[in-house]
Amino acid sequence: MEYSPVCNSVYAAWSSPVKKKLLLLSIMFLIWVYMLYSCVGYCSTMPSLVVDSYRGKESASLGKRTESGGGVGGAGGGLASRLLTKPQPWEDIESDYEEPTVRTSSRDLLDTDRTEDWDDLAGMRAAAEPGAMSSFSSGAGSKKLPQAIIIGVKKGGTRALLEFLRVHPDIRAVGAEPHFFDRNYENGLEWYRELMPKTLEGQITMEKTPSYFVTREAPARIAAMSRGTKLIVVVRDPVTRAISDYTQTLSKKPDIPSFESLTFKNRTTGLIDTSWSAVQIGIYAKHLDNWLQYFPMEQLLFVSGERLISDPRIITDKHFYFNQTKGFPCLKKAEGSSKPHCLGKTKGRTHPNIDPEVVQRLRDFYRPFNLKFYQMTGHDFGWD
Repeated sequence: MEYSPVCNSVYAAWSSPVKKKLLLLSIMFLIWVYMLYSCVGYCSTMPSLVVDSYRGKESASLGKRTESGGGVGGAGGGLASRLLTKPQPWEDIESDYEEPTVRTSSRDLLDTDRTEDWDDLAGMRAAAEPGAMSSFSSGAGSKKLPQAIIIGVKKGGTRALLEFLRVHPDIRAVGAEPHFFDRNYENGLEWYRELMPKTLEGQITMEKTPSYFVTREAPARIAAMSRGTKLIVVVRDPVTRAISDYTQTLSKKPDIPSFESLTFKNRTTGLIDTSWSAVQIGIYAKHLDNWLQYFPMEQLLFVSGERLISDPRIITDKHFYFNQTKGFPCLKKAEGSSKPHCLGKTKGRTHPNIDPEVVQRLRDFYRPFNLKFYQMTGHDFGWD
């Protein structure tokens, strides 16, 4: 049989051991390059598919939550368990507060309060928020609109309440106050949602902005987001709250007028100046009436600021110790930190001495409003 020159060349190359090995290596290399090229081409399509799928699910979830008002599920103890269960009548607990958008005048001194929370958070940022941290570090979870909001009141104890709640593994909360429903509403719900921490299934997303309680537009705006949102109001003796409010401003503006001169329109007649926000905020019944036009009483939980200091029931004594200097409980150990954690230097200030006659005049002024508030909430907070 005769062979062509090509066949003879292939046969000769194949019959040589060295050339045979080189040929095999060349073939294997070409196959490997082809497989790598094919794999890269296929894998390059995967990210867009995953992102599109994720965005689709998020959009559907957001739309459903916004339309239906969404509920909160899960389990826990104390206040946390109330947030994690279905809507029900809430009992009292306690309070702290921020700048209102009520009627103001040249005597309104609360503009300096806007940086207060950022100062308080300086010592908190190093501590990781509790709950499933390993999952969050790997990128698990998603950002959701809050199911519960601490809406008030300023200088009542809202920061303390928020920090105690954050001890619970099923609660995730924004540290700084977003002020979405009073100052940043034009930024839209997506902007607001991006401020929230990531949560896993069954966890609650929370935020606190105490000025919401006295912002006239806030109830309608929150209801438009979700009528199922649970609202927490931390309240405190309005006279003590007003003095604390003044003390905060005094620390920033030492040259402001005295508390007494700001309290009265006319000291001689004893007429209280209700245009001063420090006084206006404490008329709780008036502000609550605005909220009840959009939310049933069952959606609101009222927390006693005094009891929050004397009996922080939402956590056990293994979590905190009582700081004699500041006058309120401090966390023994913040999550991810080796040091005890107290609220910032802006909390627990010593109040100035106020003329007892002025204090009594304020108590007389607030008494009918307090009684109305007791009737509305079904609880006597004992401020008189």
